[in-house]
Amino acid sequence: MSADATAKEEFEIEGITEACILRYFQTLNAGEFQATAALFAEDGVMHPPFESDIVGSDAIANYLQQEAKGIKAYPRQGIVETLENDQIQIQVTGKAQTSWCGVNVLWLFILNQQQQIIDAKIKLLASPQELLALRPQK
Repeated sequence: MSADATAKEEFEIEGITEACILRYFQTLNAGEFQATAALFAEDGVMHPPFESDIVGSDAIANYLQQEAKGIKAYPRQGIVETLENDQIQIQVTGKAQTSWCGVNVLWLFILNQQQQIIDAKIKLLASPQELLALRPQK
């Protein structure tokens, strides 16, 4: 399958209609990390597991380029809540699959009024033993 065909893969996440979130998973799984990072606000923050916060779309694109190759996200369902300041919080649960393991994941996004991601937390839902097995060997 060509990269173009992969990018057009339609995502349906139960309970989620926000185009920005659906596009996040589409671009991530297609390896289009610049497009994924472009969904973030200029000062948007990603909180990946085992890492320090990554701030700004350029830094997020660089991080994804290094760390997210070969990872597939399988979001299943989500909950949308409106916060103060007309921001939207979206919780998505699903799985992430690497070449060597799969793990349950909770993605927690906050969108601003422009539908840009201002905050994305990625939490692995696993036992401490499972998490230790996932840590990249340095």
